Amino acid sequence: MAALTRVVARQRAEMDRLQELAATSAVLERAKGALMAQRGCSPDAAQEELRRRAKAARRTLLEECWIALGALAGATDAEPTAPAPAPDRAPAPGPAPTPFADEIDATALGRLSRALVRVGTPQDLAHRLLDHLAPDVGADAVMIYVRTPGGGLELLAHAGVDATVADQWSRVPPVSGIAALDSLRADEPRWLEDPVKDAEQYLLIGKEPHRWQSRAWLPVTTGGAADVALGILRRSSGPFTSRVREHLLAVAQLCAGPLRTVVARKAPALGAVADAVQTVFDRLPVAAVLLAPLASDGGRVEDFRVDAATGGAFDARGRSGRDLVGLRFLECWPEVADEPLWEGCLQALSGEEPYESEPFARQQLVAGSSELATYTARAARLGDGLIVSWVRHDPSDRQEQRLADVQRLGNLGWATWNLATGEGNWSSQVFAIFERDPAQGVVPLHALPRLGLSEDVPALARAVGELVRRGRPCDVSFRIGTPNGIRHLRMVAEAMPDAQGAPVEVHGFVQDLTAQRNAELALVASERAMLTQHGVLQAERTVAARLQDALLPLPQQPVQLAGLRVDIAYQPAQAGLNVGGDWFSAIELPDGDALFVVGDVAGHGMGAVAAMALLRFTAKGMIITGSSLTGALSRLNALLLHSRDPHGSATMVMARYSPREHRLVWAQAGHPPPLLVRDGEARYLERPFGMLLGATDAPRYEEAQIDLEPGDRLLLYTDGLVERPAESIDRGLERLAAAGRNGAAAPAPLDQLIGALLDPDGRDDVCVCDIQVPLDGER
Repeated sequence: MAALTRVVARQRAEMDRLQELAATSAVLERAKGALMAQRGCSPDAAQEELRRRAKAARRTLLEECWIALGALAGATDAEPTAPAPAPDRAPAPGPAPTPFADEIDATALGRLSRALVRVGTPQDLAHRLLDHLAPDVGADAVMIYVRTPGGGLELLAHAGVDATVADQWSRVPPVSGIAALDSLRADEPRWLEDPVKDAEQYLLIGKEPHRWQSRAWLPVTTGGAADVALGILRRSSGPFTSRVREHLLAVAQLCAGPLRTVVARKAPALGAVADAVQTVFDRLPVAAVLLAPLASDGGRVEDFRVDAATGGAFDARGRSGRDLVGLRFLECWPEVADEPLWEGCLQALSGEEPYESEPFARQQLVAGSSELATYTARAARLGDGLIVSWVRHDPSDRQEQRLADVQRLGNLGWATWNLATGEGNWSSQVFAIFERDPAQGVVPLHALPRLGLSEDVPALARAVGELVRRGRPCDVSFRIGTPNGIRHLRMVAEAMPDAQGAPVEVHGFVQDLTAQRNAELALVASERAMLTQHGVLQAERTVAARLQDALLPLPQQPVQLAGLRVDIAYQPAQAGLNVGGDWFSAIELPDGDALFVVGDVAGHGMGAVAAMALLRFTAKGMIITGSSLTGALSRLNALLLHSRDPHGSATMVMARYSPREHRLVWAQAGHPPPLLVRDGEARYLERPFGMLLGATDAPRYEEAQIDLEPGDRLLLYTDGLVERPAESIDRGLERLAAAGRNGAAAPAPLDQLIGALLDPDGRDDVCVCDIQVPLDGER
């Protein structure tokens, strides 16, 4: 009690000091306003002039202010008279007097200055302005708006405006299209003199916008920037003359003093009660802060200052209570800048409605440890500030939310039936599973089997009967028909007995297994299709392999052709069910020459074997009947283009050896070059021009020749020997040349050579024709 007494006494003393300061400030501001209106100077210049006068006369600043106001009032007590004309000179004729002539600046401003000396409230100021401006400039209404911390406007006072309009326009949000706001933002007056044209740009105040035919909005600077808008509304139409505009601008300057006192008294209102609010906050078991808006020179709220905080309010660094006072809102909670809460605070500050946030998760540092919790926030306006509070959801709320999430994610729901009363209770997820309107109520347990399909009714009815009569738990699957199709459900339930052991209540859950069941059925169908396809592929491979063996018999040992030793090797791919299209031919022609052919058909399976057979036998037939190598390749290209597979292609190398001249003539169609091993060196023969078979209907092929010498070794091969995945074919060619050089002194058997070169994970067939020229002693 003693502590509270000291707090109250301190606050009363502070209030007395503020009231005395406000009274002194009011006199100072009024004197400055009068001097500004007389001299057209700035507020700082007016205050400096008063200080200079006080110092020169050895008076206090307050005494000088009262003297300035008294002199102004005495000077305007009597109406001024026109000066007498000079002797012997008649007054010069002049134009007819016009309304609001020069005497407005002296007489009218003098009367208004004297009236403003006695102004006590903003409403009194509005009425005094209307009383003096009505006869001077034809004013019919006066409205005074002050800029709010949220950037909008608040009606401070009005005169000549009915209560309905004043209530409707008491607060103006910070939106575009408001002349008063536009005037403050630009710090320039806005003269609205054509209602039709002005309505296209601005939202005119009043239920009947044409009630006031001309309006003037004048910015009044009471602080660092224009923060008060003075509105003069007239029923008379027509523009404001230059004299009237100058007069109204002077009136706005004259009002700066009284308004500065009001705005200055209004601004610190929040801070004046901050200590009292903090005293209350110290005893509240909630998380809340009292915020004061911090606006930029343009009036936009950039941040808030924490003026009071409860002990339950923690920031991102673990500070709480009075440790937060004086800090910036975004300094304590920087993540709020990117969240809806920030916009909600601005909305609550500029309007009357509080802001309620959606639940959100927040990591907080409490007692030195970080924890994740769920909160909802609320922002409500208090005077010119905000009260922002947080409510943390307790564990029971989170547990209930988790249970709802489990039901939704697992697509299951709980259900209970009271066997004594017949009443039941379902979770919302069960209604969703059965696609049943909750308004229809729960299906009784004895009627549940009727929902199943006819094939599933007996099993479901039997399980429910055993559950109800004997209390046996049930775990039964069944199907139901819904507007969206068949659903596969599972029900697991148990009976709760009474004291005598008779079932009285059933608890259980219903789960929708439609997606899982459909996936299982699709998987079974897919497995069956895969097995069928596997069988087809296996049968095709077996047939293709047997056909390949029949069409392409391999010699068991090297053969002698035209004086050459020829060895053939064929290595099928190690992986896959397909049979490739690699093939060879090595025959002796009727004239004693030898023909060597190695080819590779693109693709695998029966199609590749068929294309291989077509090319192999056709090539031999063409050469036997007298075709040249290039001519045979051209005809084979045309044959492949017009075959059953128009997109098929193949590579081939053909060579004809004459034993009389020891000359080998060869041609190729997109095939790797032969490798010649001679005198310990290995080199690839330079390929003559030749295009892939099946690539174009206008191919071009050329021949090349080489004379073979005793001891030469020539390898014709398919690309499976030199190609490996993720490796350039040049690496494979280098590897083959190195193997040929290493075996130059003592040629290794062909199967050893291939075994050293093949990729263990080879994915393509390999066919090699090894041609060796015997030495003279070996012939």
